[in-house]
Amino acid sequence: MEPTARRGRPRSEAADTRILDAALHLLLDRGYDRFSIDEVAGTAGVAKTTLYRRWPTKDHLIVAVVARLQDTVPVHYSGDVRLDLTRYLNEIAAGLNRMRLAGRPATSGDTSAGLVAEVAAAAARHADVGAAVQTMFQRRNALVLTLLEEARTSGELHPDTQPEVLFDQLAGALYYRLLITGRPLDAAYVDLLVAGALRGAAQPATDREKGLR
Repeated sequence: MEPTARRGRPRSEAADTRILDAALHLLLDRGYDRFSIDEVAGTAGVAKTTLYRRWPTKDHLIVAVVARLQDTVPVHYSGDVRLDLTRYLNEIAAGLNRMRLAGRPATSGDTSAGLVAEVAAAAARHADVGAAVQTMFQRRNALVLTLLEEARTSGELHPDTQPEVLFDQLAGALYYRLLITGRPLDAAYVDLLVAGALRGAAQPATDREKGLR
């Protein structure tokens, strides 16, 4: 009988929390270029080997930090899809603005995409980082697509509405504005985005009422 393979030490959720907390603080303070995975380990009070076993590069760790930030934003259908989308897109915009300013003062006047562009570039250069980014967004976007599907089922959205296409229009516009034009991401822009998208996707109240008869 072959000996049973020894299992490694169980992963510590407490250590993960310390690492991600330290990484977020240092990332926002240092920015991408001065962000050091070794400094994160020191600040979190864990061995570097512990951190590298979890996240082999700083890009993998940054993706984990972003995923954790995303998970703090609730996504659910309240019965008012305009309100829900506006609230959620404002949260996305706020997060992107934080990442844009990582490592530099808010008064710098720098309109570049900052950390967001660095993560996008890393995802394009390295297949494993790209896969991690795709997994992160697929998991998160599934919640938004469920919200939109519920809005369609309830009659708020036209039956022909494709949730994935609708959300691509909304989120894609935010990232285009951030990465390409450098224009501000604010509540006024979010309101215009949602109003424009729903102008074509929302079902008129009279049509919804007919469906209930």
